[in-house]
Amino acid sequence: MHVKRRTVLLGGATAGLASAVMSTSAGAAGLPLLANLPAGAPDRRLFAPGEQRFAGYLVILAPMTNDIVDTDPYGFMGGGWWRTPSQPFNSRVQEHVFTLSWFYANKRPWNPYYRDNALLGRLDAALQHYLGLQNPDGSWPEYSPGERGKASSGFGIGYLAKTLANLRQAKALPSRRTQLEGVLRKGVDWYLDPGNSVVWDDPFEYTNQAVAGVAGSALTLRLLPDQARWTKLQDRIRFVAKWAQSPAGFFYDPRGMDINYNFEVMLPEMAELYLQTKNPLLVSMTRKFSDWFGYNLLREPDGSGWLTYYAVSDRTSVAFYDDVIPDPDRSILGSHFVPAVPDFGAFFTSREDKAATRQAWAADAAPVPALAKQDTSPRIIAHAPYDETLPTRSAKRAAIANIPYLRRDDFTERRHDDYGNQDYLYVRRPGLYLGAFFGERQGSAVKAGTGFLWHPAAGTVIHAQQTATGCWGTVRAGKADAESNLIAEYPSKDRVRYRTPDGSVATELVIGSHSVSRRVTATGAATEQVPLVLQPGDEVVFSDGTVVPYGETRTATADGIVIRRGRATITITWSGRRAATLSTSSRTYLRDQRRRVHVLRIPHDGSLETVVRTAG
Repeated sequence: MHVKRRTVLLGGATAGLASAVMSTSAGAAGLPLLANLPAGAPDRRLFAPGEQRFAGYLVILAPMTNDIVDTDPYGFMGGGWWRTPSQPFNSRVQEHVFTLSWFYANKRPWNPYYRDNALLGRLDAALQHYLGLQNPDGSWPEYSPGERGKASSGFGIGYLAKTLANLRQAKALPSRRTQLEGVLRKGVDWYLDPGNSVVWDDPFEYTNQAVAGVAGSALTLRLLPDQARWTKLQDRIRFVAKWAQSPAGFFYDPRGMDINYNFEVMLPEMAELYLQTKNPLLVSMTRKFSDWFGYNLLREPDGSGWLTYYAVSDRTSVAFYDDVIPDPDRSILGSHFVPAVPDFGAFFTSREDKAATRQAWAADAAPVPALAKQDTSPRIIAHAPYDETLPTRSAKRAAIANIPYLRRDDFTERRHDDYGNQDYLYVRRPGLYLGAFFGERQGSAVKAGTGFLWHPAAGTVIHAQQTATGCWGTVRAGKADAESNLIAEYPSKDRVRYRTPDGSVATELVIGSHSVSRRVTATGAATEQVPLVLQPGDEVVFSDGTVVPYGETRTATADGIVIRRGRATITITWSGRRAATLSTSSRTYLRDQRRRVHVLRIPHDGSLETVVRTAG
């Protein structure tokens, strides 16, 4: 019985491979192992620039493939290479069938596994297990057996469609391809069904997952044309356009904003959908998002990159983006929107800089490092065949100049989302740019209240963290007001009053052309907390003369602190002399790691005014 199962799974494999696998099935050896790379491989110089991202996957291909179980559960991609839980019921673990199929189907001077029989046999085993996990309704599980998963089904459709394309290209496994076609049709029918409340929930959540499923469906329908299904797909694009994007401009993940999921996951999937459909709604959505993104990424004046307003991200903690991102670059497929939305080019590595990073990679004499387990997303190479439409350096500079707070120096912008009565506030004045968030926090990581302060010459000076000990707020009885769903009102464009729901902390924010005042009233003793971003060359001195070296902690009895950075001066004063502490942390930003978070803490009896003034 065991031999028969293995014989059947081979489908239309070559006779030689079938014979080899049958013989090993009859004994105790199992499926043939995939040979390790030859010594010294791969040679970096052999890779085309856009395919360098395959190198790390090539290094792990043999060990990952050889971890495919050939006893029980047969075909499970064991070894913990991708996704958790690493259990046989989790269909997401099997997504690397795409990776195996790509290396089998594509001839390259650096790919010794092209048409490798051992690779094909283990790929077929993995496919058998993967396809067998599909639920009767067409969905796939992730966290428990039989679960109807939005993400596992959505991403799975895309990877299986790409796997089918590779198998067709290689003319391999015809019986398995036929099975795969039926599985894909069933999955698409489940995903595109408007009555499917798992995917099309109300209120709508996890846009990245749904868009991935629609993009995978579009890929499937290119391989398996069907006009009725194509019509349903267009209907789902219209649904996403209507319900998945906040009036503020971000995409719901799950029901708030998330820098990482929007830019690095959702937008690339939406770009793939656009490449398959050319639906103009997707361009309109990207244009609206690009505008929103421009308020939330803080450009460093030296051009090294951006700090993000990640304190209001629902799920992830991506706090910065370098100006030049080497491969692997998870966002790069989103560059296909740049020709239609030129301002979106501000956030991508320029064409010339990307070419330079790839030239440097090819010239590096070091061995290609193996990808670490779990850090092996097949999306990186699944998107590689689409090429790129990165902006030129000059086009990127023009797009950056059009960022709202760089283009104008006096505005008050309040973006509202009715769900949870969320307010995102952005205030630009000649001497500063301030961001804040009020309303219902959609994730426990989100920290409300004042979020950042940026200066045209100094860059980001105050930057809220996603932690109670690093947010910009008032800490009372061990809890920061930023951990509450703060209730705000706006008496004028320069003034905001907000409070915790229980009234234990109330704050009045007054914004001037070169200053921000926070007047705090608490029902008991509290500590004002200000997360500063300092650099090695900064001069930092308390008002009593205590100097704070970069990366060190100091306490002083003072009523202010001065930060000098180049021609810029940032002064923070507070009412009354108090024993204030500036403590360092391990949190650094950007590749050069020069920007380090230091947290200023000022204890008080329940009433305090702090004023941040900028000059230079």
